[in-house]
Amino acid sequence: MDQRIIETPERASQGQKPGVVRYVLAVSLVLVVILFGVAYVISV
Repeated sequence: MDQRIIETPERASQGQKPGVVRYVLAVSLVLVVILFGVAYVISV
């Protein structure tokens, strides 16, 4: 009953690169902040 399934890190994470996800989230956050700033300047 103590049979463990062992997968390589690539298969376990399905080949995803967490670093890329971090950069995408950071760029998205920066763009949202810039867009809100532009919207604020236009509305004032």
